[in-house]
Amino acid sequence: MKRKVYEKLMDWKKNSNGKTAILIDGARRVGKSYIVEKFAKENYKSFIVIDFNKVSDDVKKLFEYYLNDMDNLFLYLSNYFNITLYERESLIVFDEVQLYPKARSAIKYLIEDGRYDYIETGSLMSIKKNVKDILIPSEEQHIEMHPMDFEEFLWAMGNDSLMQLVKKCYEEKKPLGQAMHRKVMDYFRQYMIVGRYATSSRRIYKYKRF
Repeated sequence: MKRKVYEKLMDWKKNSNGKTAILIDGARRVGKSYIVEKFAKENYKSFIVIDFNKVSDDVKKLFEYYLNDMDNLFLYLSNYFNITLYERESLIVFDEVQLYPKARSAIKYLIEDGRYDYIETGSLMSIKKNVKDILIPSEEQHIEMHPMDFEEFLWAMGNDSLMQLVKKCYEEKKPLGQAMHRKVMDYFRQYMIVGRYATSSRRIYKYKRF
């Protein structure tokens, strides 16, 4: 599915030159992991996703033991996930990073090393327990991701131009016309039922079949 945050990720990749990581903060189930993996597949030679919701303690401890030995850190990660990492062509994703704040704190040193790009995803990033005993890295660029909006819902339903017409009529203060108004309202009712929470292509597919 097409999400507007994707363009922000493209801008970050183009302009950061490996000097910053990007943190996507948003509520659970809004599609953060989905859009990051899509971005990684389309823009990098390889990528690793470290999901701190289910990754082993052995992987977590790497960020305690090997921050002063980046060669071994990346060697362990590469072999644990069975992914070859390519300098300046690979992405490492810290998924649900709020569950392991030490990895977030490590971003400072990972960016300083400069070999790879980094994206973090998480929710409730500012609450006390998620920043306890860590130094928030200044090398972190922060963006928010929200539930699917109406235009994104139309894209997922295969209609790429309807919202352009709605915006044009609104700006020009002209009516859509009865037939087009009914069409827009039909879509909007569908969106109110499932659209804001249809954060996966599978759910949209099931809804369209229904």
